[in-house]
Amino acid sequence: MRKILLCLFSKESGIVPRTLKPSTPRTLEPVVYMNPKDRIILALDVPDYDAAVEIVHKFRDNIGIFKVGSELFTSAGPRIVKQIHLMGRKVFLDLKFHDIPNTAAAAAAAVARLGVFMFNVHALGGFEMMKEAAEAIRTISLKENLERPRLIGVTVLTSIDQTALQDELGIGLRMSAMVRHLAGLAQRAGLDGVVASPVDAENIRAHFGKDFLIVTPGIRPSWASAGDQKRILTPGEALRRGADFLVIGRAITAQPDPIGALERIEGEIRGL
Repeated sequence: MRKILLCLFSKESGIVPRTLKPSTPRTLEPVVYMNPKDRIILALDVPDYDAAVEIVHKFRDNIGIFKVGSELFTSAGPRIVKQIHLMGRKVFLDLKFHDIPNTAAAAAAAVARLGVFMFNVHALGGFEMMKEAAEAIRTISLKENLERPRLIGVTVLTSIDQTALQDELGIGLRMSAMVRHLAGLAQRAGLDGVVASPVDAENIRAHFGKDFLIVTPGIRPSWASAGDQKRILTPGEALRRGADFLVIGRAITAQPDPIGALERIEGEIRGL
């Protein structure tokens, strides 16, 4: 099992965007995973700022990265990102940009200025869109001496199964081939990794190497409901297949004892 991953966990995690000394752009250093909280991204699947801050406060000692998605960002805006940083934690901004290359690149540059740890675009937006977004964050980070965020591409949503892929989206490829194709596009476009179902993690890892990030939603412990996710695995299974980060929300936050649920998951993945 890989213990080392190129990622951006720095010792300091205060107000952002954090600036660096001129002419010393931040390099991405290998970091050894020290504990399970480095692997879990807790999804803030709530509708407003106050509810999100309450969750971050509850879990800040157990979780290092929080996911801000479309609902919360639309409601609370950049304010919630800044507040999570003020609370000493990192942000995965899950907005899945999917637009013409120029628009996606401009959005990517704006995200870099927010100082998030990681954000994503839809790989189905195509090679040029991903390439221009990646170039935009490299350029703005060097120009303004910012820490470069990780950029990852969404392959196929975990709510989409083979039937939906073929009958609704009109894509004739098998799911595994489609995911592998989109991951290859993302890597060639200069992205740091992909978002993919944990079912696809082993396939991606085998083809794209140990330094290509794999972020997996669709994580459900054996004792939690699958909800609207279709291609799911348990936390331990996902890491054994090659996932780097596990995005988990309702399987923790919707439980009667959320902290207890998190501790059960941490126990399952400790040492992997």
